Amino acid sequence: MGTIPAEHALMLAALLFVLGAVGVLVRRDIIFILMSIEIMLNAAGLAFIASGYKWGQADGQVMFMFILTMAGAEVAVGLALALQFYRKQKTLDADSANKMRG
Repeated sequence: MGTIPAEHALMLAALLFVLGAVGVLVRRDIIFILMSIEIMLNAAGLAFIASGYKWGQADGQVMFMFILTMAGAEVAVGLALALQFYRKQKTLDADSANKMRG
């Protein structure tokens, strides 16, 4: 069995990033927006790992560890905000956030 070329991994990362960006722009549910952001972060991590593999460096794996740490913090804060938003608004629709002014 051969290895996967780095270009294929980079193309998969680009496809995942575009899929996440479309999810952020199209969906209005806060949970789906958070999941789309997670897909985008994983795509960036995959791009770092594929680039590190292509050049024979471990820097991509180190950056992916930072991305995983940031993603974990984003999930914790994002879900806490989503729970508080649901308690106040009784919905998870992002368009209803403009009612929270003042």
